Amino acid sequence: MPLTDVQIRGATAQPKQYRLADAGGLYLEVRPNGGRYWRVKYRFAGKEKALTLGTYPEVSLREARAKRDAAKKKLSDGIDPSEAKQAEKRTLRLNAENSFDAVAREWHAKFAPTLSESHAQRNLRRLEVHVFPYAGGQPIAQLEAPAVLDILQRIEKTGHLETAHRVRVLVGQVMRYAISTGRASRDVSADLRDALPPPQVKHHAAVTDPVQLGALLRAIDGYNGTAVVGTALRLAPLVFQRPGELRQAEWPEFDLDGAMWVVPATRMKRTKAGKDNGPDHLVPLSRQAVEILRALHLLTGRGRFVFPSLRGGDRCMSDMALSAAFKRMGFDSDTALPHGWRATARTLAVEALGVPAEVVEMQLAHGVRDSLGRAYNRTQWLDARRDLMQKWSDYLDRLKAGAEVIVMPTPAA
Repeated sequence: MPLTDVQIRGATAQPKQYRLADAGGLYLEVRPNGGRYWRVKYRFAGKEKALTLGTYPEVSLREARAKRDAAKKKLSDGIDPSEAKQAEKRTLRLNAENSFDAVAREWHAKFAPTLSESHAQRNLRRLEVHVFPYAGGQPIAQLEAPAVLDILQRIEKTGHLETAHRVRVLVGQVMRYAISTGRASRDVSADLRDALPPPQVKHHAAVTDPVQLGALLRAIDGYNGTAVVGTALRLAPLVFQRPGELRQAEWPEFDLDGAMWVVPATRMKRTKAGKDNGPDHLVPLSRQAVEILRALHLLTGRGRFVFPSLRGGDRCMSDMALSAAFKRMGFDSDTALPHGWRATARTLAVEALGVPAEVVEMQLAHGVRDSLGRAYNRTQWLDARRDLMQKWSDYLDRLKAGAEVIVMPTPAA
């Protein structure tokens, strides 16, 4: 006689395991610990077997009967339901191991050591926020271009087009890793190369007009904020390093008698390998820069940082201090930014002073190659770089004084 819900609910644990039979080989197995398991008996290849269909009450009587009927259908098709269930489990396990999420994390763990820590963290964060919630659980071999495009367009609609392009690149890197490890056959991101509008390249605001530059320098000299921030504002255009490299500068890095600042490789904007094994960056100091630093040394020279935090402690100046100072002086982010000194120097040192572009690029710590394709050693051309830094500081003094500005014409292409 078929089971009823009332009988099942009333089935309590006994000292010994027992069964409540339904129909078609289905029964409820009640264990001494109170567990109630649905099973179905069947014969395959002359052997009696039992297939577990789930536990009660998670699987109801109606659902257990449906699963029994599905197992019987497999039997009629010549398929062993138990073997089919094990195959499904193996497939689910393999799909989980080869999901986009799993492969992406494996790829990240393998290649993160080759990147700077911040770069590696940004990569993983972009995947976790933008890709994993929508395609992370999907087997990577089954990922199709339309699904990735949907992810990219979702990012684009939020107004972050550049992020969408970066995510497409990351997906491509993961896909190519999956191909190399035998878990995918093609890189679907390649089909989306032209699926998004090109990103609008936004450069750091920089003053490249000599007259406006002179006005900016005079405004900096008139800055009435703290001495540490004011000194950083005055030194920044003379050395044109990245704001992070400047504000994290430590006194042991400076040889004021030798007029040299040695920026450790670990603090440069490089790959992990470049930070670990690359050369330090040499910044020759002009006479003006040395004078500024000697005066500041009287104020902060007993501490670790050249530009210590105003909040005290063993911390350097905040990354927002210089930007806030620019705003305080009345310059918005579309007019001038602390990072813009690099573009200012790159433009005017070449156009106004006639310094070879290779020398300026080397001083900016950019990759420079000669006509034979060999990378220059950054310790080469040191005399030329010293000359550049002094000429540049003298030029800025003339602009600040309001001297006549003569800009050399750019050669015709």
